[in-house]
Amino acid sequence: MRRLRITLSEASYRALKEASAQRAKTIGQLIEESLDFYGIKSREDARDLVRRARARSMLTEGQALAVAQQQVRVVRRKP
Repeated sequence: MRRLRITLSEASYRALKEASAQRAKTIGQLIEESLDFYGIKSREDARDLVRRARARSMLTEGQALAVAQQQVRVVRRKP
């Protein structure tokens, strides 16, 4: 696990701290969830997702990639 140091405004930091307390999660967990929500993955994770989709569905590489991109767009639209 890597450590990251970021600079936030005081208001943003307070809001993040309050959100983590309300959800009974750490700030790190909220950030991880946000990365997942926005579909931010390593290239290898994204390639693995496409490989698994192709193996299960018998799609071509292009078709599997299109499905993966569509799913990322759907997830990003959720409130």
